[in-house]
Amino acid sequence: MDSWQEVYKRKKTSADEAVKVIKSGDRVVTSFACGEPQTLIEAMVRRAPEITDVEIDHMIAMGKCQYCDPSMEKHFRHRSFFLGPNSRQAINDGRGDFVPIFFHQIPWLYKKGILPVDVAMIQLSPPDPRGWCSLGICADYTIGAMEAAKYVLAEINEQYPRTYGVRPVHISELTYLVETSRPVIESPRAPIGEVEKCIGENVASQVDDGSTLQMGIGSIPEAVASLLTHKKNLGVHTEMLGDWCKDLAEAGALTGQKKSMHRLKIVATFIQGTKSLYDFVHENPLVEMMPVDYTNDPWVISRQHKMVSINSALQVDLQGQVCADSLGTRQYSGVGGQVDFIRGCAQCPEGKSIIALTSTAGDGKYSRIVPILEPGASVTTSRNDVHYVVTEYGVADLRFKTLRERGEALINVAHPNFREGLRREFYQRHPGYERYCRTR
Repeated sequence: MDSWQEVYKRKKTSADEAVKVIKSGDRVVTSFACGEPQTLIEAMVRRAPEITDVEIDHMIAMGKCQYCDPSMEKHFRHRSFFLGPNSRQAINDGRGDFVPIFFHQIPWLYKKGILPVDVAMIQLSPPDPRGWCSLGICADYTIGAMEAAKYVLAEINEQYPRTYGVRPVHISELTYLVETSRPVIESPRAPIGEVEKCIGENVASQVDDGSTLQMGIGSIPEAVASLLTHKKNLGVHTEMLGDWCKDLAEAGALTGQKKSMHRLKIVATFIQGTKSLYDFVHENPLVEMMPVDYTNDPWVISRQHKMVSINSALQVDLQGQVCADSLGTRQYSGVGGQVDFIRGCAQCPEGKSIIALTSTAGDGKYSRIVPILEPGASVTTSRNDVHYVVTEYGVADLRFKTLRERGEALINVAHPNFREGLRREFYQRHPGYERYCRTR
């Protein structure tokens, strides 16, 4: 039997040679976000003149996303589960497709053969002394796609972090491998303004010592984390892991001592941040990367100790319906794990789910608290699921509240410039509520 080193040498090739397994009409699934196999994707794009109608599946793209360019329309079509700046135009122009889906369901599409996988392109850490590579910052749906694929192409990046948790990938499982040494894609930290700081204070007031956190990245999560450094024994069970986690760990606030599952461990399904964060997670035994059908399973989430999910939105209407993924009929992002965690928190003893957003958009021109969602807008989180809605003006607790109580609570956390108009429109639609308030 050949040693793994001999197998490695046999499977090693150039990126241009590796992508020759891709044929017209194939479905190619790639790792996403900051874990994209950049060299393999670039080689695939160079091969465009030789192939047509190749479908590219993944979540948000943080790389160049050249296969979404108008000139590539005959060669590639993107099936997106979550849009980003580099893919949004292609989807809304009809050169790609969007799939509304909960993040935890994506591996199931591949495992069950609902979306047969011809080629999986992934990024891995260099092998250990036994020939095992780490999925690094992308556990998510990658294993599911890889195990279902006819061909597995791996970019072995010398600079890619090695993490623990999800099962490693052995050299023998790969069709071809390509050696690279290039910086991992980074996501710069967002600045914290005064508005975000106020939101952070309001969100932090809802987080008890010993809570288990789920957050994303951006100004609001950064602000929240900066105001949690004095908390004790926080834990993390999240979808996306950002630089905020490193800050809380270094401040001593994040210990995982109170977690009911994966005690002492930081659990996530993908990582997106700066090199400082990648250095923090590299070979860190406290970090466990797990597949998304585990991290985002509402049942698993519900078993955590004092689970708190913190997500954002584009609009919230006066019923409490949350739109987080579209601007009217234009698709903006995706469902991601928002509903996974909100429903998990609802079943968790002492669980809390928080929708945190700025009260206005467009430099104060538009209210994010609206009488009704913009026509055509999707309902990401239903009014039946929403718990807390937080802006810089306060906290609205909507759980188990009547429509009248919800409307009043949401108007109170809207920007003062819009409250009178919101109240007027609300009472026009519900005249009995205005009479009730006047006679109290």
